[in-house]
Amino acid sequence: MDVSSLSNQQVLTMPRTRPPYPQKFRDQIVELARNGRTPSDLAEEFEPTATTTSGWLNQADRDEGKSAEGLSSDEREELRELRKKLRELKQERDILAKATAWFAREKGDVPPKSSGS
Repeated sequence: MDVSSLSNQQVLTMPRTRPPYPQKFRDQIVELARNGRTPSDLAEEFEPTATTTSGWLNQADRDEGKSAEGLSSDEREELRELRKKLRELKQERDILAKATAWFAREKGDVPPKSSGS
């Protein structure tokens, strides 16, 4: 099958990113880099780029307390969870505000919204 015969829909449904590398693989690459291999050497032998490998090294240093630059993985995970909880609480607040307004109108405590404004 030749690429020119593919429809636009088939081309657009291909994944744009690859799944994340498993943690065990990342740990092995970091270990190799710490044992003297350069990120560019590792990029030639394995799939991740030198930039990706350098990022993993920097993150490992933060996680182990060797660097104070940026968030550790635990802090990053906590921040992700807190942001998720904040989104949920904002949704709940909005739902409660709408329900309160609806009940107030039903009870007659608030005049109905006019459509002529």
